Amino acid sequence: MANNEESRGLKSLFDWFANRRKSGSTSLERQEREIADGLWHKCSKCGVLAYTKDLKANQMVCVECGHHNRVDSDERIRQLIDHNTWKPMDEHLRPTDPLEFRDRKLYSDRLRETQDKIGLIDAVRTGLGQINGLPIALGVMDFRFMGGSMGSVVGERLTRMIEQATQRRYPVVIVCTSGGARMQEGMLSLMQMAKISAALQRHKDARLLYIPVLTNPTTGGVTASFAMLGDLILAEPKATIGFAGRRVIEQTLREKLPENFQTAEDLLQHGFVDDIVSRTQLKNTLAQLIALHQPVLTTPHMVLWETMSLTSTAAE
Repeated sequence: MANNEESRGLKSLFDWFANRRKSGSTSLERQEREIADGLWHKCSKCGVLAYTKDLKANQMVCVECGHHNRVDSDERIRQLIDHNTWKPMDEHLRPTDPLEFRDRKLYSDRLRETQDKIGLIDAVRTGLGQINGLPIALGVMDFRFMGGSMGSVVGERLTRMIEQATQRRYPVVIVCTSGGARMQEGMLSLMQMAKISAALQRHKDARLLYIPVLTNPTTGGVTASFAMLGDLILAEPKATIGFAGRRVIEQTLREKLPENFQTAEDLLQHGFVDDIVSRTQLKNTLAQLIALHQPVLTTPHMVLWETMSLTSTAAE
C-alpha cells in the first residue's frame, strides 16, 4: 500500500515537472514569436529591448550602449546616399565556378543557395550617388553573402567602379566588411587584391580622394589590400579589423594578446586608422571630408592675376 502511494507521489512529481517544462517552453515560444514579429530588437551586447523602428531611425545603433548592429548593403546605401540619387553599376556580373570547387557541397550550389536566400548576386554592390549633394562612387560589401568574401566578381565590380570614378573625377568610398579572399576561387580571388590596388593607384595619380570605411569585421585579403590604401581611413566603433585571426596569432607568437587587440580603438592608437566615427555621424563626416577635398575652382580674380602676370612676362 505504501509503495503504491509512493509511486503515485513520484508519478505526480514527474507530471508536475513535465507540465512546468511544457508551459515554460510554450511561454518561451510565445516570447520568441513576439520578438521575431519584427516589432522589437534585443541588443546582443547589453540585452536592452528597443523598438525596431526606433533602432532603424538611429542607424541600427543601440541607444543604450552604442553597439553598432550589423547592417546589410541595402540599409547601408539608404543610410549614406541621398534619396533618389543611387545608380547601381555592373549588376549583370555573376560569379562562376572555374575550379569546380567542392567542400561539403559544390561551390556552384553554394552560390545559388546564397543568391536565392538573400537576393544578391555577390558580396558587393557598387554604384554612383550623392552624399549631401556631393557626387561619389560607392562600394558596399555585404557580410551575408559568404562572409563578404572577395571573389572575382567583387574584384571586378570594385575595379570598374574605381575606374569610372577616375574618369568622372569622383571621390571613392568603400564600406568594407569581409572575412577575406574567397577560398573557393583560389588564386583567382587573390588576384583581385592586386587588381583593385592598381585601380586605386591610378585614382590616386589623378589626385582624387579615396576613403575606406572599416566595419565589423574587416579581415584577411581585404585588410591586406584596398581597406588600408585610403587617403583617410575611417572605422566604426569596436569593429574587428585585422589580417590573421586572433587564435592563429596567439599560437604563432605563443603569448596572450591584449583584450582590445584588432579593434578599431587599438588600430587608432597605433596609427592604422585615422578616425573612429559613429554610424550616426558617418554620412555628415564623409560629406565634410569630400567637400574639403573638392578641386579648388579658379575665381575671376585669380584669372585676372594670371593674365596680368603672363602679359608682364611677355613684355619683358
